[in-house]
Amino acid sequence: MASHRRPKQPSRARVTVLTAAAATAVALSAQVSAHAAPAQPSKDEVKAQVDKLLEEQEQAAEKYNGAKEKADQLRKQADQLQDQVARGQEQLTELASGLAAVAGDQYRHAGIDPSMQLMLSSDPDKYLDQASSFDQAASTQASTLKSLEDQQRRLDQQKQEAATVLAELDSSTQALNDAKNDVQSKLQEAQKLLSQLSAADRASILRGGGSASRGADRVDLSSLPKAAGYAGVAVQNALNKRGSAYVWGATGPNTFDCSGLMVWAYAQAGVSLPRTSQSQATVGTNVGTDWHNAQPGDLVVYYGDRHHVGMYIGNGQVVHAPRTGDVVKIMAADTLPISTIRRV
Repeated sequence: MASHRRPKQPSRARVTVLTAAAATAVALSAQVSAHAAPAQPSKDEVKAQVDKLLEEQEQAAEKYNGAKEKADQLRKQADQLQDQVARGQEQLTELASGLAAVAGDQYRHAGIDPSMQLMLSSDPDKYLDQASSFDQAASTQASTLKSLEDQQRRLDQQKQEAATVLAELDSSTQALNDAKNDVQSKLQEAQKLLSQLSAADRASILRGGGSASRGADRVDLSSLPKAAGYAGVAVQNALNKRGSAYVWGATGPNTFDCSGLMVWAYAQAGVSLPRTSQSQATVGTNVGTDWHNAQPGDLVVYYGDRHHVGMYIGNGQVVHAPRTGDVVKIMAADTLPISTIRRV
């Protein structure tokens, strides 16, 4: 008869070891899977992050525009002051040379008594003429010396002004470079996020999800109220640039950022606007924040920090250059929070 033995049961310690090993294996497997295949962000998640980055990029771009405008003005001022210093130095040299000539003449003739000079002179009439000239030169010497001292003071002041402006230009240039680097950093971050999506999804996010474009397509330009004068010229020129690409720092004629479009459009009407949206928020007359009170050509400035601007065209619409990846288009005036409306 065959014997039946009960299978040997694993010890409790061995069961514990096996269970722990299995748990460790499962945990490691989960970690490897997590590192090997990270979860892809959804289109909505990417859109939220990209929208935030591009808004920050536009803020940095307006800082860049302001720093560039200041640097350009300072550079022009420095050039003018340096020209003045060069001209002043030339004038100072001429005055000093003239004074030296007068002093030399006096020195050469001061050692002989005037009556003796007259007696020794072979041509008394010529001597008297020369003596008269020497007297006149002596009488103007004090005046020349005073002019020399005044010119030296002006030259020293101009040199100091030039040095101050050049130092300020260095500071402004550093701010310009910092803002530029900030813009590029934001754009690189946004591009890295967008690269995880399909081309169609990228285009949809950069063009505002399509809603703004569809709204713009439905605008009947023939129904817009007609603006007169330079405001009308500015409106028409801005509308003519629909479809032009947004490029930060650009003021036309083929690419624009938000404030650059305003600058270019009004320049066609012979009106000069400041470069940044923040500065444009202070021009002309304050119309408040209700777009119902706006007239075609008014500047509609958005957000608390006023980093975006569009131009009112009538019927509750503005034309604007939205952001990187988008084009000049039309949107409802109250799409974004209005900070101020300015009548140029």
